Amino acid sequence: MFAVFIVLFLLFLLLSVHPFVTYPLSLMPFRRRRPNTATPDRLPSFAICVCAYNEEATIAEKARNMIAVADTTLDCELFIYVDGASDRTVEELAPYRDRITVVESETRRGKSHGMNMLVGRCSADIIVFTDANVELDGNVLWELAPSFSDPSVGCVCGHLIYSNPHESAMSSSGSLYWRIEEGIKQIESDAFSVIGADGSLFAVRRSAHVIVPDDIIDDFYVSMKVVINGLRAARAPEALAFERSATSTADEFRRKIRIACQAFNVHRLIWPEIRRRPLLAYCYVSHRFLKWLIGYNLLLAGLFLVLALLMVFPPVPVLVSIFLATLAFGALVALKVKPALQVLAMLMSFAGTALGVWRSVQGEKFQTWTPTPSARPTGQNQTG
Repeated sequence: MFAVFIVLFLLFLLLSVHPFVTYPLSLMPFRRRRPNTATPDRLPSFAICVCAYNEEATIAEKARNMIAVADTTLDCELFIYVDGASDRTVEELAPYRDRITVVESETRRGKSHGMNMLVGRCSADIIVFTDANVELDGNVLWELAPSFSDPSVGCVCGHLIYSNPHESAMSSSGSLYWRIEEGIKQIESDAFSVIGADGSLFAVRRSAHVIVPDDIIDDFYVSMKVVINGLRAARAPEALAFERSATSTADEFRRKIRIACQAFNVHRLIWPEIRRRPLLAYCYVSHRFLKWLIGYNLLLAGLFLVLALLMVFPPVPVLVSIFLATLAFGALVALKVKPALQVLAMLMSFAGTALGVWRSVQGEKFQTWTPTPSARPTGQNQTG
């Protein structure tokens, strides 16, 4: 039994690290440089679409940023959908209505409903999706456009940079995780296709966009449907977007629950189409599915390691060692030792994702959203 437990420990440990280590390594031999054939005088037309709820602290700055980005091209429409806000989000947008089409909803319908409405109103060749708390680099449209010169590309993902990595252990951990994620996306883009876009910044061809069910998150669904339908999702590393990461561990835990629940709801819709395509299925399972299960896989790896140790050593020393290690880690956290806080933040993120998957299985939707307090200007003093 000892050998069986060791094999199971190694199996679940490998499943935990595969998305970050062996998966990107497996794609490296297939990377190739793709030509950049766009010319500056032949940009397509763009539309920038944003959904907002209770963003009075950031929406005016977002509007000014959108206008500045639009002014770098000759043809760029701007749209903001306000999802039944209970604060002054709508009033803050009043000075910008001459440039931005503002669509208001009296009741909360969710982000996907709002994005569907905005896409229905625009006529641009390329639709750019971004979040209300994200600042876009001024040249972002010029950086997104070249990839669309390749007719096999239907979606282009931007490069998100967290602007506050040093504010807390949580923001430091989140920033590190996201730098790794962006690196994996680049490898995917070079080898095959990015597996799912992030809502902070991505663009799709108008002709490739699909209507999103109101209770399904739009960014993951739309970008994956583009790939399922036979086009590629590429990454534009110089198309920069800047966002504040959550500084509170509790905030990030709740955010991970919501995102994982929404993503796993999408999974059940698209998996029947993905599993018929072996290469796509391998990349999808490696990058997405196994990430949602890291919390469970680490738990099982730990359980089988303990069982293996119990086959060799008496129970009391093993259990006492586990207790003392846990106590020591708790003490380091209590003393605010940065590496311990970062490990705790990562473990909480994995736990939140695992709980989100469970809540998805239980039928929860998270159709509407609430801004993460510590990722907004009013939450700058919150740490955890």
